[in-house]
Amino acid sequence: MNAPKTITSLTNDRVKAIRALEMRKVRKETGLFVAEGVSLLITARDNGYVPETLVYQAGTAESGIARGLVTHALNAGAEVLEVSEAVLGKLASKDNPQTVLGVFRQRFADFPDVAKIGTGETWLALEEIRDPGNLGTIIRTADAVGCAGVILVGTTCDPYSLEAIRATMGSIFAVPIAKTDRAAFLDLQKAWHGDVIGTHLDAREDFRASDYKGPQLIVMGGEGPGLSSSAAALCTKLVKIPMAGNLDSLNLAIATALTLYQVRGPQLKL
Repeated sequence: MNAPKTITSLTNDRVKAIRALEMRKVRKETGLFVAEGVSLLITARDNGYVPETLVYQAGTAESGIARGLVTHALNAGAEVLEVSEAVLGKLASKDNPQTVLGVFRQRFADFPDVAKIGTGETWLALEEIRDPGNLGTIIRTADAVGCAGVILVGTTCDPYSLEAIRATMGSIFAVPIAKTDRAAFLDLQKAWHGDVIGTHLDAREDFRASDYKGPQLIVMGGEGPGLSSSAAALCTKLVKIPMAGNLDSLNLAIATALTLYQVRGPQLKL
C-alpha cells in the first residue's frame, strides 16, 4: 500500500495542476474534475469511483470516515496527498471550504439504444442548458426519481464544473450522463417507442392530466429560449405546468423537478 505524500508548498506542481481544474479548458484537456467534501467522496466510493488523487488536510484524517476514505484510496493505488491548511485553502472553494477533496476521471455514458430501453425507464434530455447550478440540481432530482439517465443536447454548461458538482450533492456519481448533438438527438426522438414529453408555453394539455406511456423521454428546453421548435415537433405530448400568478415560466430546475415527479410518480413509493 502506498503512503500519503506530504505537501506544504503553495507552489508545488501537483497543487498547481489540481488548482488548474477550476478551468473548463483544463478539465476538457485532462478529463478530470474535483469533488469536495466527505459526503461527495463517500457517494463516489459507493458508486465504484476511485479518485486519481485524494487530498486531505493534515490532522483531519486520523480516524473515522475521513480515515476510511484515505485508506480506500491508498488500497486502490490512488495518489494521496496530505497537505497543510494553507495548501488546502488554495485548492478548496472559498465558501464553505472542505478538509478533503478528490480528483476523479469524468465519465460520459453511451448514448441510449432505443432497442434496449425497458418500458419502465425514464430518460431526461436537456437542450442547451447553460446554468451549472440548475444542471447540478436537475441531476440530483433525476437521481431522486430513479431516472435512467440525463442527455445533454448541443452546447451546454459543464456538468463537471465545481458549481454543478456541488449542486448534485453526489448524484453526479450515480446518474449516467450522455452528450449528443442536435441532429443525433432528433433521430433518437423519432425512434423512441414510448412517449416523448416536452413542456411548452403553447401547449394545451395540463401536465398532471396525462398518462405517460413508457419508456418516457422528457425533453426540457434551455433557460430563456425554452424547447426548440425542432424538438417540440417530434414530441408525442406537449404539456404545460399551470400557474396562477403573472409569470409565464418557472426556473428550469423547478419545472424539470415537477415534470419528473409527475411522470415517475406511479413508480415511486414511500
